[in-house]
Amino acid sequence: MARVFHRKERLGAMSEINVTPLIDLAFALLIIFMITAPLLEQSIDIALPVETARPQERERPRLQEIAIDEAGDYFWGAEGVSESELRERLELFALESDPPVISIRADARLPYQRVVDLMDIIKSFNLSRISLETRGE
Repeated sequence: MARVFHRKERLGAMSEINVTPLIDLAFALLIIFMITAPLLEQSIDIALPVETARPQERERPRLQEIAIDEAGDYFWGAEGVSESELRERLELFALESDPPVISIRADARLPYQRVVDLMDIIKSFNLSRISLETRGE
């Protein structure tokens, strides 16, 4: 017995809807919302209290400037010093209870290793408050 694979009503309308693209769209939207929902909840709406006192003025830290010129010579403030004098002065600062911030000013043409060597000297006396001076463009 032979089978017949054609429809009886060729011109009749299909009564079924293809829902596969709708399911794909629903899953894509679900994934998008799952990713963006945590990002929307980053800030909490809080009414902060008002400060009645005037903000305190911060005391500027004491600075000691050490400069290195292009030739590699050290300067303590404006006074030229040798490396041994520099070590002696840093040793005196290390004995203080509140040593100043060491501000390093180095010539831009100076090899970077010289700046690193100076920082090593400063750190050898357990002075860790160091500032590197730069200039704006």
